[in-house]
Amino acid sequence: MIRFFLIQNRQGQTRLSRWYVPYEDEEKTKLTTEIHKLVSHREAKGLTNFAEYRTYKVIYRRYAGLYFVMCVDTTDNELSILESIHLFVEVLDSYFKDVCELDIVFNFWKCYTAMDEMFLTGEIQETSRQVIRARLDQLDKLD
Repeated sequence: MIRFFLIQNRQGQTRLSRWYVPYEDEEKTKLTTEIHKLVSHREAKGLTNFAEYRTYKVIYRRYAGLYFVMCVDTTDNELSILESIHLFVEVLDSYFKDVCELDIVFNFWKCYTAMDEMFLTGEIQETSRQVIRARLDQLDKLD
């Protein structure tokens, strides 16, 4: 199960977050700070994109200046989560035509919509890029 999904920049500012398990506000702040320190201080070469954190696993990918981070249970498959992160970035990239940090900041509701189409209550819901894009395009037509 996915505990939370964070998108942070290199300075540690959280640009998007989805919490699938309830946490207090102080705990969320502490978690985001600790997670950023964990993933930003790891060397890009020689280390995997998986890290142990408390009693969970942190799986992350860095795209340009953004870290896409998921915290999952230790029994979850790391590679499927890593592929889900990559699929989410591909969906955003096709939706925004070369997504950047500003697209996420100024269109956060569209990013949340894409996230909700892919993940439901901490589980992977949809893995087809075409289906997700079709749903997002349908929602855009309603606006």
